[in-house]
Order: sequence, then C-alpha cells, then structure tokens
Amino acid sequence: MHSKENSDRMKARLTVLSLMAALAVVAGITGAALAQEDTMQARPMYAHLKPSLPAKIQPPVTPLPLWRGSYVYSGHTYAYTMVGTAPSKGTSTTVPTFIIPVTLVYVTSTGTVTFTPTHKLSNGQTVLQNTIASPIFKSGITFMRGGTDLGDTQYIDAFQRGNFWGTVSKHTGYHLLLGAPKVLPTLTLTVPKIDGKVAREFGVSVGLADINYFDAQLQAYIAAHSQIVPNSLPVFVTYNAYLTQGGCCIGGYHNFNGTQAYAHFTYIGKVGAFAQDVSALSHEVGEWADDPQGANTNVPALCGITGSQILEVGDPEEGFANYGAFAYTLGGFTYNLQDLTYLPYFGAPSSTSANGSMTFQGNPFGLTVCSDGG
Repeated sequence: MHSKENSDRMKARLTVLSLMAALAVVAGITGAALAQEDTMQARPMYAHLKPSLPAKIQPPVTPLPLWRGSYVYSGHTYAYTMVGTAPSKGTSTTVPTFIIPVTLVYVTSTGTVTFTPTHKLSNGQTVLQNTIASPIFKSGITFMRGGTDLGDTQYIDAFQRGNFWGTVSKHTGYHLLLGAPKVLPTLTLTVPKIDGKVAREFGVSVGLADINYFDAQLQAYIAAHSQIVPNSLPVFVTYNAYLTQGGCCIGGYHNFNGTQAYAHFTYIGKVGAFAQDVSALSHEVGEWADDPQGANTNVPALCGITGSQILEVGDPEEGFANYGAFAYTLGGFTYNLQDLTYLPYFGAPSSTSANGSMTFQGNPFGLTVCSDGG
C-alpha cells in the first residue's frame, strides 16, 4: 500500500472546529500516560484502502454470497456488486460474523498505556458486550420511514431493504443479516513509536496507530486463523483509538485481500465524540454490504471525492450534525447509528428506494445526486 494512494482514496469531513490539544494525557487502562503535545489536526474521517491483491487468486471454497445489479443515469449504465442475494429473489442471507478485540499497548517514558475493548463501560457492560447487543447485530427496533415499515430487524438489513424497497416491497422475504458474532482471541499490539502514540483527540485520551502498520497486523491475524473464511465478515474493534495517515482521525475502514473482506471500527466511549459507541461500525458494515470488494468504482463522475470514485454509502453523511448519526435505544442503551445513502444518491431512479429517499434516515439534509454531504 502506498501512502499517497491511500490518502487519495480517503474520504474526510471537517468538523466545525479543528482540535489542537496541548494537554497532558490522562491515564490509560493500565498505567500512567506520557504527557505530550498533540501536533495532529483532528478531523473526523473514514478510510478506504485500495485492495492489495495477490498476483494469483484461488477461488475460495466458501465464497461470500454476492449479487450484481445496475442502473442507468444520464444515459450511462452503472453496475455494482453487493453482499447477499438479489432483492428480486426475495430470499434471506445470513453472513457468519466474527469479532476480534484489538488491544493497543503504548510504552511511554512514564509507564505503559493500554486501550482495550474489554474495558467496562458505565452501564456495566464491556465494549464488546455493548457492541454485540447493538442494533447492528440484534433485532428489537421497528424501522419506520415515511410510513414505510422496513421491519423489526438489524440496522443494516433495514437499510438495505429500504435501499431496494421498490423491489423488496414485492419480494418481502429479502434480508441481509449478520449472524450472531463469535468472539475470537484478542489481537494485542504493542504499537512502535514510529507508528503511533498516545494523544488527546475530540476531548478523549486515545491511542493513535498508523493505518498501514495496523492493517498489516489485521491481515496477518486473518491468515493465522483458519476459521475466518471468505463467506464470513471478521470485524476488528478497538476502544478509544483512532487510526492515522498523515493526520488524525480515522474511525474505521473496510478492506479486501483478494479472498477475504473485513472491517475495522473504533468504539469511542465519550458521548458526542467522533465514532462514539457503534457509529463507526454502522458506517463500515453498511459500506461492506454495498461494496465488499472495493470494486464498485463505476459511479457517476460527480461522486468522485479527492480523485476517487467509489460507491461509499457512509461518507456523504458523516459531515453533518453528530457526524451523521441518529440515536436509537435498545436494551436500555442509546446507540448512535450513522445514516447511509441509498442508491438514488448515486443516480439510480427514485423508485428504487423507500419513499424515493436518498438516505436511510429520510434525507433530512436535502442531498442531491452526488452532492457529497457536508
């Protein structure tokens, strides 16, 4: 992976104020942090790494189920590949899911600082428990949009049903579901000083890690765990951490190594901060569902961002209030789930989606085709 290439493919949204912190870093989970000046400009963003494909790829024995479709905009046909089965078939797909906790360790001159998803939150649950109990994996919320009942289901399933409601309304058996997550052994990384540090971003003491260093560790983990197979979705989770690439702060990304699609998100424990609770997870799983291989680059030119064109359904929304997220309560906890754009945002006919909307949340911000959100 090349830094410039990855930067070109990264979508960033600026906050109203950039945060330049010169504050002492508070203690981590296990030890005292090194007080240091934060020299990175904090801006909320997500990344899309260009898939690093091997020269020869053997077709997987258990491939991820995919379907292909297309639409016409301004006289040009745009094709795409998405996870699951075609909505017109009216069938349900459940993708096996793994969650991999990633613990980040930083050795400073005053002690060791650790950021781990096993951290217990104020509701008595750990970050992992809260994640698994979220609407990303659990039903329990009936998603109504403009009088359209998208179902009592998982968040991404409701999004995708609404995305293709023009078809799903006649083939109601269509679903795209995530299986009950299986937690795999923790990946513990002692982050080299050249690749990261402890800092303060968005008012939170966080661990920072270079995305290229980090992604190499995830790919090595996947290669070492045979239970992770292509028809599954491995999700790596960090707590109170951001990834960096020249600047901060990346809340998550999804990638494809030629056979395996996977995702990372960070769970920030501070209310109101960028990537709070599972907002970054909702972003990345939504984008994985609609572009699992990072190959849906055939989109209208107007949708190009920083020189790239790709069907990224979360990026146009993250620049709005609360970083495009909306509050949902399930199991007594209020989650913030990011809005996601429907296919009409990329030029598909309005008859494609529920109520002709451009977004899952009903297009409250007045988007137009490829208007690029905030």
